[in-house]
Amino acid sequence: MTKPPLIEIRQLSKSYFNDEVETPVLHDVNLKIDRGEFTAIMGPSGSGKSTLMHILGFLDTPTHGEYFFEGQPTKHLEEDQLARIRGQKVSFVFQSFNLLPRTSVLANVMLPLLYQPGISTADREKRAREAIEIVGLTDRIGNLSNQLSGGQQQRVAIARALVTKPEIIFADEPTGNLDSASGIAVMTTLQNLHEQGHTIILVTHEKTTAEHAERIIFIRDGRIESDTKNFKQALAREGTKLK
Repeated sequence: MTKPPLIEIRQLSKSYFNDEVETPVLHDVNLKIDRGEFTAIMGPSGSGKSTLMHILGFLDTPTHGEYFFEGQPTKHLEEDQLARIRGQKVSFVFQSFNLLPRTSVLANVMLPLLYQPGISTADREKRAREAIEIVGLTDRIGNLSNQLSGGQQQRVAIARALVTKPEIIFADEPTGNLDSASGIAVMTTLQNLHEQGHTIILVTHEKTTAEHAERIIFIRDGRIESDTKNFKQALAREGTKLK
């Protein structure tokens, strides 16, 4: 029997309401993403790409439409079920790192495991050390996060996202605060994780960041304008539209 997509959305729309004024952001979006894919979601500012990622990552809910995760509908999930998914199935890497500044690399990476009952202190540390090794920062494990470069801090954030062994890593403009060399190092880390079988969904407006993905979805005005696995062709076609 064929496995369902990891993610499937059907006719999904999202609006925000302020004083009964509706602001539509996404319009009738249909999308499937399979396990193991490395997908970049691109688009100009205000296109809806971050809103889509937040819905896919259970940080927001659609106004209309259906969202299936691992083949199961998500519309009627209770808050404790959503919290379990956010804690165990999905992880996020943000542009601003979101690390505790006067805390060691090891403690920062262990943090998500503190919210998972049944994991011993020894297991937490073991898993954190393994995640730190994957991103190549074992020699910085005892450093405070504010003693690291921006690129190193982002790799710590990736290790923290890995430590829960999630189904999906969401990366929202992960190179936005980095210089070119640090950005390349971070994207190489994500690409290596993809090659090891991780599912990665990347939101970016940068062509050099998106070219690490194997699939590019371009959003404009809340609608999917193109969806292709030929990233060179996609970037050539869409690159002039990002301003």
